Amino acid sequence: MPIPQTIRVNPLDLQKNIAIGVSLPFDKPFTSTYTTKDQIKSNLVNLLLTDTGERLMNPNFGTLLRRFLFEGITDSNIESLKESVLNSIAIYVPEVAVLELIISPNADYNLVELTINYVLKISNTPDQITVQFQ
Repeated sequence: MPIPQTIRVNPLDLQKNIAIGVSLPFDKPFTSTYTTKDQIKSNLVNLLLTDTGERLMNPNFGTLLRRFLFEGITDSNIESLKESVLNSIAIYVPEVAVLELIISPNADYNLVELTINYVLKISNTPDQITVQFQ
C-alpha cells in the first residue's frame, strides 16, 4: 500500500481573490501577488535590490551587492558576498531554504549576476531567481 503524501498549503493561498502583497518592480498601477510563492519571490528581489543601510528604521536590511561592484572582484570578495547574501536571506526571508547561490562576476562590464535556487519551506516547492547588478 502506498504511503499517502501530505501536501502543505499556506492558508493565504486558499483564497485566490485576495492579494497578499505587491510584486517588484513597482509599475503603475501596482501589480498584486496572490500566492505566497510569488510574494516570497518579490521579497527576495526586494532584499537583493536594497543596499544595507538604505532602509530607514531598519538599517541592517539588504545586501552588499552594490558595494561589491565598486571593489576589485576576487575570490575572497565573492565568498564574502555569498556569506552576506545567505545571512540576509536567513534573517529576512526565513520562508526559503537556499539550495544554491551562484555569483557570476564580469569585471570587464562591472556586472554581477546572482542566481539563487531555493525551496519554499512550507511546501517544498523549488524556485529560482536571477538578478543582474551593474
